[in-house]
Amino acid sequence: MHDIVHTTVEFIKLHQEWSLPVMFLVSFGESFVGLSLLFPGTTIMVIAGTLVFWPLNPHGVLNIWPPMIGGFLGAVLGDAISFWMGLRFGHLLEKHWYFLRHPELLRRGYAFFDRFGVASVFVGRFFGPVRAVIPLVAGIMEMGWRPFWFANIGSALIWAPALMLVGTILRNLTWILGARHEWVLLGSLALAFALAGSVWAVRQFRVMDRVKGWLGSS
Repeated sequence: MHDIVHTTVEFIKLHQEWSLPVMFLVSFGESFVGLSLLFPGTTIMVIAGTLVFWPLNPHGVLNIWPPMIGGFLGAVLGDAISFWMGLRFGHLLEKHWYFLRHPELLRRGYAFFDRFGVASVFVGRFFGPVRAVIPLVAGIMEMGWRPFWFANIGSALIWAPALMLVGTILRNLTWILGARHEWVLLGSLALAFALAGSVWAVRQFRVMDRVKGWLGSS
């Protein structure tokens, strides 16, 4: 996974004109059920935030809008297709080989949906272990299109800029701590990768514990 992150970031750094489609694919892969386990989209979005140029990051080398728009569009489309699949196929998806192989995904999704209801699509965007499966479950549970789109677009509008902002903060932090020239970027990448991995691990264990509690009390 580290190789995927490194290769992707280096590619958009050298080929800035491809930053929008690349970030779209990365974000879509993380948001679309079935692919989310293979895409370290959160990590790549955070690291991209160390490269973008904007008032908070005047030393950036990458135009902020293409990767941010790509991340937003990919997140919205990934959730939308997952939701449509849930509406179209319903509980038949529970028999699909992917969920037979990973039965805990749907269990977590159902528990999360029962807990947060209509708001689950919005809230779930920010919880890595259940992010991609929540729209699918919302579709299976026949959530309305209007509240789904409101939650889908609203959460993506926050999610993509927030991750890039984290990367920018990390870059500025390395500058304050004394990093100079190329070490600003190198230090930022290391800190961003470590932070994203730590956040993912903490959320993984916390969500698992919560889900077990909800399932046990039902």
